[in-house]
Amino acid sequence: MREAERRGVAYLFKLRLTANVKRMIERLSTQSAWTNAGQGFEAKESLVRLEGWSRQRRAIVLRRRVKGALAASLSDDHGQQKLSFVEVGANAEVYEYSVLATSLDEELSAFGQLYRDRGDGENIFDELKNQWGWGGFTTHDLARCRLAARLVALFYDWWNIFVRLAEPDRHMEAITSRPLLLHAIATRVRHARQTTITVASSHAKAVPAARALRAVALFLRELVKNAEQLTSPQRWRAILSRAFQVFLQGRQLRLPPRLAPI
Repeated sequence: MREAERRGVAYLFKLRLTANVKRMIERLSTQSAWTNAGQGFEAKESLVRLEGWSRQRRAIVLRRRVKGALAASLSDDHGQQKLSFVEVGANAEVYEYSVLATSLDEELSAFGQLYRDRGDGENIFDELKNQWGWGGFTTHDLARCRLAARLVALFYDWWNIFVRLAEPDRHMEAITSRPLLLHAIATRVRHARQTTITVASSHAKAVPAARALRAVALFLRELVKNAEQLTSPQRWRAILSRAFQVFLQGRQLRLPPRLAPI
């Protein structure tokens, strides 16, 4: 944080619930007028200086009420782990807390979504490292290491574009989308100068997967009919506009000025 402040870079970090942080939460929990931070969270802010810090910093406390039953793992007299549930009564107020340290000047209500957005960004790196093997190679050859990293990033981009064509409304991680769309047995039959490929999947969600893949095939087949009239950037624009239609809301991607037709 000190280095970010020295460079003038804004930061947003999650703090561990240390003793000083817990004391701050206890002090704020007795106050009223918490601010709605979205997704069921409420927010309050304070200034805190933790051990090892050179000065006070802005702290955002987020809390969300827990409803229903809580699971607790306890040990019995013999040391065996036992799972038990604690019912939260209608009159009881039980909260989960998160505490953020930040140098941002945004309004208090914005920090719930800001940290969720940061979490979404971190999930992408987690997916790249653990599901695509981005962190699974080490070498002293820097050029080879960079090449492998770029290839993994390229495969990740291509796969997510393809999956977005099949499921445009949501992001599907590789750990679920690859078994769903790749693990199948295909047979190829040639007859009368025509080739027919039949794909049989044993996945539990094979039917909706087949429906999504059929929609992708129809789109690509229609694109091939007009491919001779389109330039390569125009084909990519059509593919990307379809894949990211949720974000574009029906609009077409704009080509860069140097690639746009005259």
